Amino acid sequence: MRARVEREPAFRWVLFQEAVQALLQGEIAEGRAALRAYVNATVGFERRGEVLWRSPKSLMRMLGPDGNPQPKTCSA
Repeated sequence: MRARVEREPAFRWVLFQEAVQALLQGEIAEGRAALRAYVNATVGFERRGEVLWRSPKSLMRMLGPDGNPQPKTCSA
């Protein structure tokens, strides 16, 4: 998936839109999984952690099956 994301910026945007849409529709588990896939396919958790000043492991847990991401902890 990472190769396709790098090759096709439109695909990257669609992945992000699907994740946000799932969250907005109350499909929390699906939204978290989609966000996790998006992060893995784009910058990765190491880089995202640096940008957000958070531990990559903490971000992975946040977007895991039992995670609870909050807007203040997911944005820079």
